[in-house]
Amino acid sequence: MAAPLPHPDVHGPAATPAPVDAPVHHPDSAEADSLTLAPLHWADPLRWLQRGAQDVVAAPGIALFYGLCFWGMALVLGWVFRSSPEYTMSIASGCLLVGPFMAMGLYDVSRRREAGLRPELGLSITCWDRHLGSMAMLVLVMIVLELLWGRASLVVFAVFFNTGMPSTTGVIDAIFNPDNWEFVAVYTVVGGVFASLVYSIAVVSIPMILDRDTDAITAAITSLRVVFTHTGIMLFWGALITALVVAALWPWGAGIVLVGPWLGHASWHAYRGAVHWPPAPGSGTAPPAG
Repeated sequence: MAAPLPHPDVHGPAATPAPVDAPVHHPDSAEADSLTLAPLHWADPLRWLQRGAQDVVAAPGIALFYGLCFWGMALVLGWVFRSSPEYTMSIASGCLLVGPFMAMGLYDVSRRREAGLRPELGLSITCWDRHLGSMAMLVLVMIVLELLWGRASLVVFAVFFNTGMPSTTGVIDAIFNPDNWEFVAVYTVVGGVFASLVYSIAVVSIPMILDRDTDAITAAITSLRVVFTHTGIMLFWGALITALVVAALWPWGAGIVLVGPWLGHASWHAYRGAVHWPPAPGSGTAPPAG
């Protein structure tokens, strides 16, 4: 087995992740309390994208598999938007729930490459099986947020949409009708609040659970700490993600076949660049970051 490689994303000492084929390292409370947040710079999100692209090139077949899965989700979302626009936010929030867990397989690919191991599709699909406890709690939190988001979406439609529910044609024209400006404003604010909350909780929590099998609460709190500590940079990262996804969805969502895996890999590097773990017991001093 190749020796683990030092990770280049961080700007200070960081623990190299445990070898993927070894038993998962379960940090005790003292170790979890001693994790630190790395100092981030404005150029870091661009570096995360660059390293994500390198992972896509290194494992194109795996990237294509997950890209097609993301595209299927995009096609379903587009169909719902055209046929039942009042349920668009519900389906979108469902995709935001499913998407990060699908991306867990991409995190595993990046993690294996970082450890000097060969990525495998089968292992990436089943990488969650040793983290069921932590993942189940995080899934529960995300489902509650998804249900609240969907309900809020329906309420906004019912209260603020002034021109009647749009038909299967002319949805965009109906939504952006000047008579519906209040709806657009309120829908944007409500959607932005829920999207920000989901993003803040999930931005590093899922790769953190995969990497260290931490409990869901620790992972979510760490994710929130990263966002509140580096608010500007993480907003920039979120804006890059949003812009790339929006661009990929036009036309027909085909671009998501490439952009989905790219962002999945980049999200792993975002986690590794933002969170420092102490060296695992018996590992000695962690090598300096490259």
